Amino acid sequence: MTITRVFSFMWSKMICIFVKKIGRRSLYCTMLFSIISVTHAETTLAPFIIPDVSTIPKGPLGEAILKGKDLLSNTRKLLPKNVGNGLNCTNCHLKDGTVPYASPWVGLWGVFPEYRSRDAKVISLSDRINDCFQRSMNGSPISYASKEMMNMLSYMRWLSTGVPTGQDVVGRGFIKIDTALTPDASAGKSLYAQKCSSCHGQNGKGLKNTDGGYVFPPLWGSQSFNDGAGMSKTYTAAAFIKHNMPLGQEGALTDQEAVDIAQFITHQPRPVFKGKVNDWPKGGKLKDARNLG
Repeated sequence: MTITRVFSFMWSKMICIFVKKIGRRSLYCTMLFSIISVTHAETTLAPFIIPDVSTIPKGPLGEAILKGKDLLSNTRKLLPKNVGNGLNCTNCHLKDGTVPYASPWVGLWGVFPEYRSRDAKVISLSDRINDCFQRSMNGSPISYASKEMMNMLSYMRWLSTGVPTGQDVVGRGFIKIDTALTPDASAGKSLYAQKCSSCHGQNGKGLKNTDGGYVFPPLWGSQSFNDGAGMSKTYTAAAFIKHNMPLGQEGALTDQEAVDIAQFITHQPRPVFKGKVNDWPKGGKLKDARNLG
């Protein structure tokens, strides 16, 4: 609870005591405490807790949860008609969506539907999944009524076990990055060669495995995310890089280094997402969003 909320709570309690002393009933107090409690619930972050695998139920629901996890981890292989590059969902949502500040799926079930400024409308969790398929996977959306969609939703719902509806968890999305920093692509190129190229390659094409997928994903080129993806934005990519990279040295980069590397990576050639012409229809376009192309 923030200092402001502590002060508000104490002040409201004092008012209630005063009201009671002058002979009035506690209706005012009940209403006031209710308002404060609701506001507090909406702004308090829930703890980041990954449910134990032993809690996956037996039967059809448990099977759906496990199939959903598999789809999200092996997306390119299992959904080739919907994936247009070499990526899996877990290339960004690390360790099956269970890493704080790596865009985890823990807790997402209860915060959707939610308003998204890029779309200027309220969207569902299914909408958000398909948004990733069209942008990050450079592919096509999945049918909302398909078993694949139901399975992925089942896994995300299970990951959100115990998280109160309407509450974000600690670690949702990415860390905050200093967006006042000026990106330096030239410095980023040098840092990329030092910190990133051993895994992702000097040409950014990643490192393939024996089944045609990737041990380390491509960061640009035809097999990477398109320029409408969230990761194509400098400061979004920088936040991911800062907290999660380099592998084994997470958190070692400064904000400036992360921003510079992100500026270099995000401005390399990649597929064009034509649909981004419709983004931010009510204004508010982020300063690092890619221009129309």
